[in-house]
Amino acid sequence: MALDLFAGIPVTEYAAALKWYERLLGSPPAFFPNDTEAVWELAEHRYVFIEQRPERAGHALHTIFVDDLDAIVAQITERGLDPAERETYSNGVRKTTYRDPDGNEIGFGGAPL
Repeated sequence: MALDLFAGIPVTEYAAALKWYERLLGSPPAFFPNDTEAVWELAEHRYVFIEQRPERAGHALHTIFVDDLDAIVAQITERGLDPAERETYSNGVRKTTYRDPDGNEIGFGGAPL
């Protein structure tokens, strides 16, 4: 069975969110479905998108697991964003969380060191 994933993030101000997510994800969007939506392809058939929906903004919770968490966090820091939170779970899995201007949480997780 073929599977595509689109994880949505509602935002209040599209233009400001677009700039913030470009810094977080390190690239411009892969495509724009319309004037108030932008889509990034994180991996084949795996997408995250922002959409101007002020009435729902601030409630997204997404975690993206990566091979090299330290490298991703360093790259995001170089682009001017600092994590809101860092956690290490009892099994050693680590998670670094960022919050956009609306309060949406985007976490990056990685295996134990």
